[in-house]
This record gives sequence, C-alpha cells and structure tokens, in this order.
Amino acid sequence: MYALCDVNSMYASCEKVFDASIRKKPVVVLTNNDGCICAACGIAKQMGIGKKFVPFFEVRDQLEAAGAVIRSSNYELYADLSEKLMAVCSRFAPHHHVYSIDEIFLFYGKTSTYVPPEGWQQHATNIRRTVWKETRLPIGVGMGKTPTLAKAANHAAKRIEGFNGIAVINSESVRKQVLAKMKVGDVWGIGRRIAARLNDMGILNALQLANAKPGIIRKEFSVLVESTVYELNGVVKLNWDEVRAPKKEIYSTRSFGQRIMDAEQLKYALSTHAEIAAAKLRKQNSMAKAMTIFAASSPHDPMGYYRKSIFHHFAAPTNDTRLFMQACSAAMDKIFKDGIRFYRCGVGLLDISDKSNVQFDMFNPTNIDSELMQCMDKINNKYGRGAVHLAGRGIEQKFAMRREFLSPQYTTRARDFPKLWCV
Repeated sequence: MYALCDVNSMYASCEKVFDASIRKKPVVVLTNNDGCICAACGIAKQMGIGKKFVPFFEVRDQLEAAGAVIRSSNYELYADLSEKLMAVCSRFAPHHHVYSIDEIFLFYGKTSTYVPPEGWQQHATNIRRTVWKETRLPIGVGMGKTPTLAKAANHAAKRIEGFNGIAVINSESVRKQVLAKMKVGDVWGIGRRIAARLNDMGILNALQLANAKPGIIRKEFSVLVESTVYELNGVVKLNWDEVRAPKKEIYSTRSFGQRIMDAEQLKYALSTHAEIAAAKLRKQNSMAKAMTIFAASSPHDPMGYYRKSIFHHFAAPTNDTRLFMQACSAAMDKIFKDGIRFYRCGVGLLDISDKSNVQFDMFNPTNIDSELMQCMDKINNKYGRGAVHLAGRGIEQKFAMRREFLSPQYTTRARDFPKLWCV
C-alpha cells in the first residue's frame, strides 16, 4: 500500500501557521520580485481571486477590495516547515520518498495482506490529524495499491466531494468511483498534450484510461503511459527512480529586484546562480561538461531589448562550483555592455551525466576539490543555503529580489522567533 500526503496550497498555508489572525482570511502569495501570484489559500479560491501566474499589478486593486492578505514568497519559512512535515509523515510508514516541498510518498511494504490495526481509513485520519497538531499545516491523504492510485486518491481527498481530505482506494468499487470522477488530464503523468490526444480517442476520464488496452496505449504514446494504465489497475510499474529521474539540464535564473548597470554586480549575480546550480548538480550525484551563461534587459525596456548568452565547454566534466564561477568571470567581457539596464540573468548546466559513469581525460587533469564541495554542501544543508559561500559571489549584493510583503522568518531568524507572554 502507498500513501501520498500533500499540503493544501503549501505557501499560503505556511503563512497562516504562525499568524493566527489571518487563518480565516484570503491569503495570496507572490512569486520572485512580487511579480505574479503563485499560491492562494482555499478561501481566496472560493472568492474567485488569486488565480495562478496572473501579474500582481493587474489584480492588486481587486485583491485589496476583497480584503486579501498579500505575502511575498518566504522560502526560508516554507523550507523549514516542509522539513517538519516530512519528519512527521515519515513516522507512519517503514519507507518514504520526498517527492517535492509539499508532497511525500509513504510505502508500507510489498506484503499485500498487511493492514494497520486501526484500518487504512483511520490510519490516514491519524496522519492528517498528527500533521495538523504538530505543524498546523492542512494536508490531504490519499492511499492506494500503486503510487499512481495513491496520487489519484489524494486528488479525490482534496477535490472530489464527500472525501473531506482523506481517500483510501482499497476496493474495486472505490477505485472505479474515484477514477470515473477524474478527468484524464488529472492523472499523474498525463500532460496537457497527451490528455488532448486521449480525448480525441474518446478517453475522457481516468477510468476509461484504466480500461484501455495497454498495448494500444504503448503504441500510440509511450511505455510510461502504458505503465500508468497498469498502475491505475493496481499493478505497480513505477519505482522511485522513475518517479524522479536525475535532470539532464539544470538551470538557475532570476530577475533582479532592481536593474543592474554595474559589471561587478552582474558578475556577482551570475556567480550566485552558478553556485546554486552546482549544488543541485552535486545533490543528484552528477557532473556537467558544458555551461550556458546569459544576461538580458527587459523586453519592455524603452531603450530596446538586449540579450547575450555564452556557451562554455569544459575540458573534463565537473561539479566544482569554483570552475563554474571562473567560467562566469571569463564570460563577462562578452556579456556586459555599458548602458544596458540588466533585468535578469542565469546559468544552465548541460551535457550532464552520472558521476559514476564519467570518463576523464588523462591529458586534461581536473581541479575538482570534492572534499571542499562536500563540506560546503553539508554546512549549507544544515544551516541553510548561503550559510557558507565562495567570495566570488560577492559580499554586498545589490540585486536581491524585491519582497515588499515578506512575513517574518519565524523559524530561521532569531529576531523573528515567536514570543510568548505568560499572564
């Protein structure tokens, strides 16, 4: 049996954890630099406000008129609460897999006869209640015989009337009931384009997909979609490696809080992105042999649009932050241009391969310091990203993203720790 625990509107829910005064109000969270809406709580959605990825300036008056609480993305708070969520959920099963910042899979073993003493329904209820008690995060819990059915059950728990946050697919009747009420596009792994093609074939809901012939689906689409058909019928075809395969390309990009016209600040920004991308590369135990570096002005700049990118090829694969930063510094002469008001920049790591399969060149020795990189990663994993960093990214950065509506960092900054008064 598998379970999927998923937070309802993660970012908006996190904002309500330490501020009880806004728990019954519509809350909307904005993206980097307060550009667009990225999350809205259930109350906001019911009011018809807070549609995702709508530019904030277009709906600001509407949100204010509705009395919505606006928050900038507080990534430090979200990451810390996510860790607490995962720690609580992982206590309920012998195996777990963190799928994203707000989702975790639980696996109870291959023995199909195992059932917790309290039963699956009560077990799911216990998970939900414990998470709320210890983190104050509302979650949906879905359970099924495969990861895809657990995902479908989670969909039912949160979006199908009558389940109220908990759904357990442990019988044929419940499986058919849930799948019949799911659009085929809501099935895990079925993207928009595949859903459109399935609709053209007359497959409109998840139950119709489950009843399709796997061989035909494989011929028309892929092995992955065929595996989804089997999973919807209770046959496990996916494992954790297939659920989240290592990335073939890793990018780190962001727009600036204010325009940059200084070469040194642009270099600091590129070096910061190189550091972030390198950490992600090492986390999946990979190395990169190429890198793309770019910077651009805004397409709406009255002076005209400017974008420049540089491709850098390394003599040998690497995951050393220092080498990526050196490549950024070397590219500055070609990227920076006087008079340009740079709006965004970023780096991309390409030609990625698993570290264990890398073939080095005896005529081009690498300068990778694995122990230094490992030490940096351990410190940053424990104390937060940026706790230690290379001097190449600068000390005073003037391009920090704009967060005008930032809430306190209740769990990661000493001056923001909640204070209690006993009377």
